[in-house]
Amino acid sequence: MSTRRRDFLSALGVGAVAAAAGSPLSASDRNPRLPAPVSDKWDMTWVERIKGKHRAVFDSPEVHDGVAMFRAALWRDQVKEVYGVERSQTSPVLVIRHSAIPLAMKGAYWERFEAGKELKMKNGKKWRIDNPIEAAAPDAKPPWSDYNLTSFIAQGGIVLACNLAFGQVVSQYRTEDKKIKRTSAEARAMALADLIPGVILQPSGFFAVVRAQEEGCSFMMGS
Repeated sequence: MSTRRRDFLSALGVGAVAAAAGSPLSASDRNPRLPAPVSDKWDMTWVERIKGKHRAVFDSPEVHDGVAMFRAALWRDQVKEVYGVERSQTSPVLVIRHSAIPLAMKGAYWERFEAGKELKMKNGKKWRIDNPIEAAAPDAKPPWSDYNLTSFIAQGGIVLACNLAFGQVVSQYRTEDKKIKRTSAEARAMALADLIPGVILQPSGFFAVVRAQEEGCSFMMGS
């Protein structure tokens, strides 16, 4: 095998290992910044908010009690603890996709469709009728009062949701009552009204994860 071919295969192997591990490539190896979107169908302004020196994207394809949310917020606080930097120097991105899509929805959705029962999640002995990570519990104290979507978004965290998975939510609104014939547009409008404010829908969850990595975010499997 020639030296040139051996060097090429070696370099290819390193790139494949990095991709498999979810590790971002160095700045010199990453693709150049993508051009501006060709339409306003998808809100991509979140990309401009990734400005911190410390950047990470937490992938949440499963519910797992909302642990991805906890990890994203905890990482942000641990960076501050270890390096003494302000939160403005960290850019945490949380991507809610696949089976975890109910976590992007308000408590009204959870109660309406008995999501707790469907997901086998209880609050004490009863099925949950609220989103466990939507807001802080009434008796929560810092830092626990910050480990929820409402506080995370208010403090600069970026939360993205998969539109493909959101389609399943839309379907629930459309078919919940067979006596009422809702159009897809009507059902989607109802579903959007129950989406937690500040959560940004993206074409897909995997699109969002990759796009965040293109902005230098380290990958973390959150759930």
